Amino acid sequence: MFSFLTPAPDLPLLPANRIDPEYRRLRVQVFAGIFVGYAAFYLVRNNFALALPAILKAHPEFTKVQLGWAMTGLSVAYGLSKFIMGSVSDRSNPRWFMALGLLLTSGVTFAFGTVPAIYDSLALIIALQALNGWFNGMGWPPCGKTMVHWWSTKERGKVVAVWNVAHNVGGALVAVFATWAVVRLGDWGATFYFNAAIAAGVAGLILLLLRDTPQSCGLPPIETFKNDYPANYSAEHERTFTFKEIFISHVLNNKFLWAIAIANAFVYFVRYGVVNWIPTYLQTAKGFNFKESGWAWTAFELAGIPGTILCGWISDRVFKARRAPATILFMALTLAGLVVYGLNGRGPYWIDVAALIAIGFFIYGPIMMIGLHALDLVPKKAAGTAAGFTGFFGYFLGSAPSGAGVGWIAETWGWNGVFVTMIGCCGLTMGFSAMTLGHRKTSGALLP
Repeated sequence: MFSFLTPAPDLPLLPANRIDPEYRRLRVQVFAGIFVGYAAFYLVRNNFALALPAILKAHPEFTKVQLGWAMTGLSVAYGLSKFIMGSVSDRSNPRWFMALGLLLTSGVTFAFGTVPAIYDSLALIIALQALNGWFNGMGWPPCGKTMVHWWSTKERGKVVAVWNVAHNVGGALVAVFATWAVVRLGDWGATFYFNAAIAAGVAGLILLLLRDTPQSCGLPPIETFKNDYPANYSAEHERTFTFKEIFISHVLNNKFLWAIAIANAFVYFVRYGVVNWIPTYLQTAKGFNFKESGWAWTAFELAGIPGTILCGWISDRVFKARRAPATILFMALTLAGLVVYGLNGRGPYWIDVAALIAIGFFIYGPIMMIGLHALDLVPKKAAGTAAGFTGFFGYFLGSAPSGAGVGWIAETWGWNGVFVTMIGCCGLTMGFSAMTLGHRKTSGALLP
């Protein structure tokens, strides 16, 4: 039924004089596909959080805790999907797999802006947000699979660092597009349907740009092309593993993967505990309007772009390709930004924005590091599952509690309780990251 999702067959090897130019051309094309494609997934992921103040106003029968469960449902489903669909992705054609996921998540998001009946039932809101999370979980694994097949270990670090910026581009544009559409159309539902329409169009672009493995394009494996073979590499790494081999042999028995997965849970609680509640905190606790909170959201996301690149550079140049020290440093600085954000209280808007810029600048580096480390800890045919494993912890144990959990903490202990909790999570991220200090990465420099 879904035969188009199966891996593309290998083609006969191209003539030697065509291999280098074809590899160069396709790598630019493939990178554009996963970068723009993954950014588009963010256009249809956190729309509910952005629209939450408007939903609370239009539907006063709901509380922050109740609607927070919708964000929790999305995060739980996303985490499960990223893990389970990650293993499916390892056995699929990323070109079709990624495009299908983006179309499905766009469809659910579009419905939230165009079907008022959805808001008649809290259970339906939560169920559909969970479905949206499941479909959205089909975005990361095919990107990870693509990167390990088209870039060798020595060059993969800088590619992942640059690709990771797609998180911030998409995360910033969701607020930019939504703010423009809501102001222009006078309808808070545009937060959903306008972004969904754009994302659906990008799904077609993914089909045009993305390709499966180099071998499916008549090219040799990237290890052969770059003469860059990771430790213990063999022809076995080019074979599609069984689900049992992926889970048991390469994921569940990997102690370093467990350590960074647990750290990922705490860093994701901070990330989403901040970004998902920017509109609600700034509008309900501080009296700012939708436009002001939207620009604060955008500033948070855009700050992550230079921060991610700097984290990679520091990890490589200062810490000699050791990832844990850079993660610990950047989480400590994230903690400092949280302290300023929380202590500002009813202080001026510009301090809130400056604090959010600082938090966004520092928190995305550790997120990138954990994702990169997961890819390097397993053979490339298990990359999607390894990324899904750390992602499962990040979303199921980190992002999910940041939905209803933050809403409950805010209503029970106030926003000060929220900030104290997130500061504690920064400390726990640093602690679990320190457990990998004895591991040295094998994939060469992050940045030239």
